[in-house]
Amino acid sequence: MRIGIVCPYSWDVPGGVQFHIRDLAEHLTGLGHEVSVLAPSDDETPLPPYVVSAGRAVPVPYNGSVARLNFGFLSAARVRRWVHDGRFDVLHIHEPATPSLALLACWAAQGPIVATFHTSNPRSRAMIAAYPILQPALEKISARVAVSEYARRTLVEHLGGDAVVIPNGVDVDFFAHAEPKAEWQGGTIGFIGRIDEPRKGLPVLMEAFPRILEALPQTRLLVAGRGDEEEAVEALPAAMRERVEFLGMISDEDKARLLRSVDLYVAPNTGGESFGIILVEAMSAGAPVLASDLDAFAQVLDGGEAGELFVTEDAAGLADSAVRLLGDAARREELRAYGSRHVRRFDWSTVGADVLAVYETVTDGAAAVAPDERIGLRARFGLAARG
Repeated sequence: MRIGIVCPYSWDVPGGVQFHIRDLAEHLTGLGHEVSVLAPSDDETPLPPYVVSAGRAVPVPYNGSVARLNFGFLSAARVRRWVHDGRFDVLHIHEPATPSLALLACWAAQGPIVATFHTSNPRSRAMIAAYPILQPALEKISARVAVSEYARRTLVEHLGGDAVVIPNGVDVDFFAHAEPKAEWQGGTIGFIGRIDEPRKGLPVLMEAFPRILEALPQTRLLVAGRGDEEEAVEALPAAMRERVEFLGMISDEDKARLLRSVDLYVAPNTGGESFGIILVEAMSAGAPVLASDLDAFAQVLDGGEAGELFVTEDAAGLADSAVRLLGDAARREELRAYGSRHVRRFDWSTVGADVLAVYETVTDGAAAVAPDERIGLRARFGLAARG
């Protein structure tokens, strides 16, 4: 199958959507499909062979973060050329409601379109206001996928229609088989995320950290991600700052090793999350997880069975839970065991099969399916009616 995938966000600034698209493309390629990904990127960015650059992106505030998007007449021409030359059996567009390559691809496409919605934002006035502009493009979509129930709810409430929920995928074995790193072991808490993006919650963890150190003075906090390191610790007493180690941007291999090494992974995010891929990666690596009780996080953690939850933005609650877990090896082992079983539902072997089932249903190959079975598949995947 010839598959075109459109990434709305700049390839050179890593994020959850880009990682999802990268891993999906590599999984599909490994199965023998021909995959091309169109994404914004700077000229000097090294790209995998399956990625086609649509040119440089510009930063735009979006959903509590800053998204780097590519939009305009030149971009539209590049999208049309890529769609025309690709002759794709199916076009898979991510975040088609953003002013980006994704929306341009919706306008340019003629064949079957699958759209994945990642955003969870129940109060998006911008999305409501933009609906009249988006509607003609969205009506061309053959099937809709949401990465979580909360992303699905955002879609339903703001744009209408429905979607099948297929979560983000993870190569579970990649994380499970990573080698721990000795210097990252022994009373360590891990955090991975953009340091200077408040919704990732590092300030909440920093506020909790003195209380953790008061109970467990030998604890270390390992922080991986880009941002202003000095600003991140400025609220900490000077004597405690040496207990925080900044690792900067790390490779996928080192991320897996970090998650395999820490005694506790903390996700103190404050909002704007539709899924929580880092929680799945942490569970895959066997790291006990402590996360804020965002709806999306609670769903990924099976209501608190696969990882513990604390009240969002409650630094004292975070600290108390972290101290208790760091002092209770048996409880951490329980979380490891449950998480390792639970996380298998997010492995690409399962997620990829579900995505391919959607592709196959919207392409001409679906004509070979018996009519009653085809109707059932369309109901399952929230597909548009076809003649």
